[in-house]
Amino acid sequence: MQIQMVDLKGQYEKIKLEVDAAMAEVINNTQFIKGPQVKAFEDNLAAYLGVRNVIACANGTDALQIAMMALDLKPGDEVIVPAFTYVATSEVIALLGLVPILVDVDSETFCIDTHKIESKISVRTKAIVPVHLFGQCANMEEVIGIANKHNLFVIEDTAQAIGSRWKGMMNDELGIMKGEVSNNVSSNNLPSETTHHSSFIIHNSAAGSMGHIGTTSFFPSKNLGCYGDGGALMTNDDALAKKIRMICNHGQSVQYVHEVIGVNSRLDSLQAAVLNVKLKYLKEYENARRQAAAWYDEELGSIPGIVIPKRNVNSTHVFHQYTIQLEGIDRDALRKYLAEKGIPSMVYYPMALHQQKAYEIYNVAKEGFPVSEMLCKRVLSLPMHTEMTQEMVQEICAAIAAF
Repeated sequence: MQIQMVDLKGQYEKIKLEVDAAMAEVINNTQFIKGPQVKAFEDNLAAYLGVRNVIACANGTDALQIAMMALDLKPGDEVIVPAFTYVATSEVIALLGLVPILVDVDSETFCIDTHKIESKISVRTKAIVPVHLFGQCANMEEVIGIANKHNLFVIEDTAQAIGSRWKGMMNDELGIMKGEVSNNVSSNNLPSETTHHSSFIIHNSAAGSMGHIGTTSFFPSKNLGCYGDGGALMTNDDALAKKIRMICNHGQSVQYVHEVIGVNSRLDSLQAAVLNVKLKYLKEYENARRQAAAWYDEELGSIPGIVIPKRNVNSTHVFHQYTIQLEGIDRDALRKYLAEKGIPSMVYYPMALHQQKAYEIYNVAKEGFPVSEMLCKRVLSLPMHTEMTQEMVQEICAAIAAF
């Protein structure tokens, strides 16, 4: 059988009639930019996540940059990010003249190690960006508690974990949304209306809904992916949402009236139409991925040298990736062996951020991030998508066992 890392064709064929009809409606109406499908999708995703506002944009990288612009971060401000993540998380920090401050990650969940955050906070630190890597939430109770203690913003990178939920619970006094979120943002750059929140308790909260701003990507291979590029920002603060919407649209609230410096970042109506269809199936997609992960666990759990993914007991896992760790196994040789049998695999990520040449200017190459460095040598992601069958998983695992 043909095994793929991601089977978008198989997924499309199951919803082809709905997707084709939705796209045809956009083409017939010719409202390709800011069509009604965009607003409908924003409202539908907000309801799905339980967040007050969703603002669609062109891609997930834009979403991160716009979030930092909306929070009025200035050149020289420091932003804390995990060392083991995709480069987009730190890329936008550098583009805005901010300074990425790297923190090592937890060896089991791959998310930022919250025990190491406070040692990296300085008077210049303004925000923390927890990345919900591979499909489960970072420890948001700890992140938000630290952020409140030091008066920092929290920007969630949810590109790989849309639909994941943090099941922990925290006291009112730790709630990051207590009072006015926009109090920490320059009043000169915010609309006058401000939303009040008396308290905010994290309990069964969706990834992207817990910090000041959540961001996500709709890249085709994501759990909720469109047929091109797309992204979105989420926030429970109405004033912040209004500013974000302005920034996405050249900084204007009405045409030709520009209140803030903005960018041009829009989700096309065609992509919104696709996402509106696929959002209806997101729960089904999550369950399919969890089932595939359970099959992998069963087949791989007893093979020496294979460490199956650890689940955070306080977070659900939506398995954007199924990433194992190899102990005493030649990863390159294993990948070659699998490829010869028609089985793809990927390494996310072969280099940590501090090892990238682009970030040498921040003098992080001399700093040690032992867990991130170890993971870069040991991780291997196996095929994972909504069309996985038990037979596919068994074939993959049998090949690994044979190797």
